[in-house]
Amino acid sequence: MRVLFFFILALTLQSCATKKYIKTQLLPEGLQSATEETYKVVDNQQQLLQKKEMTFTANGRIKHSKTMDINGNVLQETKKKLWFIVELYPGKETYYCKTRWKPGQRERISCYTRKQYKENESIYHYNTDGTINKIADNFTTFYTRYFYYTNNELSRIVVKDKNNQLIDEILVRCETKDEKGTCLKQTRISVITKNKEEIRFSPNYDRK
Repeated sequence: MRVLFFFILALTLQSCATKKYIKTQLLPEGLQSATEETYKVVDNQQQLLQKKEMTFTANGRIKHSKTMDINGNVLQETKKKLWFIVELYPGKETYYCKTRWKPGQRERISCYTRKQYKENESIYHYNTDGTINKIADNFTTFYTRYFYYTNNELSRIVVKDKNNQLIDEILVRCETKDEKGTCLKQTRISVITKNKEEIRFSPNYDRK
């Protein structure tokens, strides 16, 4: 009976665990909090699109995040609970997101309202080092994003529809790093639309 109990407990913990954010984003250990600002770039002019504030758990997962628009209005807030992630949106029902592990370095992330209506679902595929290999939307657009890396850096994102037709290709380049190797400024340029974005990342590390 005790063996069965621990087997069930192990499966339960596995179903609710998620990959560490610092691993998926190629960030160093010891990250306590960070701010991420996303800008639209037109004619070398940067226009802020949104700002995201994050605090992290000791093992590198997001404990709490808040995403705001250029006026400081909250677009999304997330809170990590023991068995799920709570997502809050202004004027909408709260989402409850649960992760279930699947074979082959995959996890299924599904979000529901309290009434158990499914709002979205994605299948995340990972490389052996914990970085994202691809993300398949399983509910809304049904697009799949493929992530490519060069010299341990994200270099390209390819977006395809469910018929494997190309939707977009985004070239990613890190412009500036800190002493820990964290990318502080990253540019993303769409090959198809020519749209350009700049992501500025400001990390705060554990001082120990």
